Amino acid sequence: MRLLLLSLRRVTLFSRHQRYAFAPIHNCLISINPSTSSSSLYSASSFCSSPHSNGDGKIAGPLVEYERRIVAGELLDGDLCQLGTLRELQRLYDELVQSADACRLDRYSASAKSTRSNWFWNKFVSHSSVSPVKGLYLYGGVGTGKTMLMDLFFHQLPASWRTQRIHFHNFMLSVHSRLQKHKGLEDPLEVVGLEIADEAILLCLDEFMVNDVADALILNRLFRHLFNNGIILVATSNRAPDNLYEGGLQRDLFLPFISTLKERCVVREIGSSVDYRKLTSAEEEFYFIGKDISGLLKQKFQLLVGDQPAGPQVVEVVMGRKLQVPLAADGCAYFLFEELCDRPLGAADYLGLFKKFHTLALEGVPFFGLHNRTAAYRFVTLVDVMYENKARLLCTAEGSPLELLERIVTISDAQQIAPRTSSRSRKSDDPDLCVDNELGFAKDRTISRYDRATVGFTLIYSLD
Repeated sequence: MRLLLLSLRRVTLFSRHQRYAFAPIHNCLISINPSTSSSSLYSASSFCSSPHSNGDGKIAGPLVEYERRIVAGELLDGDLCQLGTLRELQRLYDELVQSADACRLDRYSASAKSTRSNWFWNKFVSHSSVSPVKGLYLYGGVGTGKTMLMDLFFHQLPASWRTQRIHFHNFMLSVHSRLQKHKGLEDPLEVVGLEIADEAILLCLDEFMVNDVADALILNRLFRHLFNNGIILVATSNRAPDNLYEGGLQRDLFLPFISTLKERCVVREIGSSVDYRKLTSAEEEFYFIGKDISGLLKQKFQLLVGDQPAGPQVVEVVMGRKLQVPLAADGCAYFLFEELCDRPLGAADYLGLFKKFHTLALEGVPFFGLHNRTAAYRFVTLVDVMYENKARLLCTAEGSPLELLERIVTISDAQQIAPRTSSRSRKSDDPDLCVDNELGFAKDRTISRYDRATVGFTLIYSLD
């Protein structure tokens, strides 16, 4: 009876649709020769044979918008490495336009309304409606333009379609929150899958990553439900599908998800010779390096808040949780590193923090290694959430971003650093070297985002 009543209440969800809001795309995506004409762009590059119109007779799609920005001078010149990715995005856009009704994308269409009105009965009848269109999984190194390409694609989708663009951290926080709400049901993930599929048939996930055993175990069953309910996934990641959750606990239970992901998505690697994030950085360095300079950081924090009185504050996080902020005023928060990264905090706490504060002053970022690997994981998450929310960072640290994470390496990096030989003793190894594939792959992304979060501040070396 409880399940029956819950199902009836959930029927009302299907009249709702929420579209993810995000900031305008940065002017540093990719570019070709600005002199390239409209006709030659399509014919010579063979991007697509027949770009679709937007319903007003105008040709539409990410490739058309890309060319418009080239002509308008909004994109930088010089990188041809991402053109194949644009072709894939345009292909996906064209297929979605052609199959919009079959995919139930338009929330006002007859097919979408019919399916949604029959949701209650589908709950009790074996039913699968896998999308006729495959999604797209984009992966590549730091600064290759993955997020901006996906945003360019997302911006061109019709407003009437059921779509959502969301960072993977936020997506998983939403999943866990929904699971908590449906706790006690026989299969809460089935209900969560139905809810998500109702809100968005086309799901764009940015920075897809798996480094938590709980998330790894959830994803396999969750996406089985999502794909069976017609979800089309577009995702960006630093890792190829086969390398997701590499070396993680109980990874054998995660492997079916990788197979499903490759079956339901076209996998595309993005290569680029340019790190576009660095092109928008200031020419000077941005933070304080040295010991015993906490007084200087506090002075700079006080300059930022001005005459506003600073004091302790409390931030509301998810599911009734609260985060204590030791010192805050005028949108700026001050923390010791230990208070944010040596405590059992996660993405939900950091998301709550940056929803309230636009600037973080962080004192005492240490060198990372084997001795503080858990803190390194939290620091990576902190920087990811800070970057996604476009917050700024003012900090003191023991070294430059590259130096802080120098002892974090992947397995292949470790083998190159210290190949094992019969004549070589283990005593010569660095005892604090942290060999961790997930952290190692995240290192470049974290350094890049750490740099960008501190734009506008000054680097000061303290001579000890």
